[in-house]
Amino acid sequence: MLPLVDKPIIQYGVEEAMASGCDQIIIVTGRGKNAIEDHFDVSYELEKMLEERGKTDLLTIVRQISDMVRVSYVRQKEALGLGHAVLMAKELVGNEPFGVLLADDVIDAEIPCLEQMRRVHEETGASVIATQVVEGPNISSYGVIDAKPVEGKWKGKLFEINGMVEKPKEEEAPSNLAIIGRYILTPAIFECLERTPLGKGGELQLTDGMRELLKTEKIYGFTFEGKRHDTGDKLGFLKATVEFALKRPDLGGPMREYLKGLKL
Repeated sequence: MLPLVDKPIIQYGVEEAMASGCDQIIIVTGRGKNAIEDHFDVSYELEKMLEERGKTDLLTIVRQISDMVRVSYVRQKEALGLGHAVLMAKELVGNEPFGVLLADDVIDAEIPCLEQMRRVHEETGASVIATQVVEGPNISSYGVIDAKPVEGKWKGKLFEINGMVEKPKEEEAPSNLAIIGRYILTPAIFECLERTPLGKGGELQLTDGMRELLKTEKIYGFTFEGKRHDTGDKLGFLKATVEFALKRPDLGGPMREYLKGLKL
């Protein structure tokens, strides 16, 4: 719920999903996350107050949020890993492919990242994982794919995955392609997660579930076009705030002048 310029980070993820053709959003929440549900709900009292005070611009923004899309919530009672969070959504997802967005990875792209991946999934019928080239020791902060390039239309961007390694040492990384917080998964992942044992820290890792899925289905890694901001990192959040502000018609000019005036 931390605001990036003037919208909470999670809203960027919801807007990306909507722009990629998703008509239903499932948000996995936990204890103390009521603010998320309130944000996407109708606020009759606030709307009435804004209407009475003639604040039509703010009223439009508030209504856009509550009218955005159909949102459902499922509770993860314990933080038992990303794989467990995905598994919590099984009954609501049903037997169809679905997207997973980790909202703290904010991706600024002309064509939404998830939409780029949806097009790959539509052509391959397989699960697709977003990847990004990460050089040097930073690679050990990510899941990394072991993969071979796919020739043809997606040449240079699409890779058939042979395996995945979670946070390897730099010298042991199978490639420089790191897994980023966007996935399109087939419903078979749920059965895989159900039979996957808990991993490090007693958590159910999505990477382990996808390794199980690889035994029966192909999974592709896709290097998307766009800029990723890791807003879960303090410096990443500050950089994203500056860059998103600079792109705004109402803030870009004043922000640019402010930055030029800093004595660095």
